[in-house]
Amino acid sequence: MAAVRAVQSAPGSVAADIATAVRFLLEELAEVAPGNSVEVRVPPLGATQCIEGPRHTRGTPPNVVEMSPETWFAVATGSLSWDDAVAAGRVSASGTRADLAEVLPLRVASTT
Repeated sequence: MAAVRAVQSAPGSVAADIATAVRFLLEELAEVAPGNSVEVRVPPLGATQCIEGPRHTRGTPPNVVEMSPETWFAVATGSLSWDDAVAAGRVSASGTRADLAEVLPLRVASTT
């Protein structure tokens, strides 16, 4: 909840930048690890499905990863390792495919 309050209380342009960065990194994850077997949730800013495997069609997916926007940004960019985030309790991951250590951090290609 503190993460949600931090994003919501940030000045308008900062909150918009955080939301944009989170959504961009979620889109990158879906491109790097396409599939529909794991749902990655970063409330309240976004969610995506990734990782090849069985597709779910109804209800809560069997493989769910959830974390705060700050944690998502940190693990996606490599300033926090997946294993350290999980060990610190900053990530909720359930299901046999919910380990994202193989695909994080993301390597976003430079546009320059």
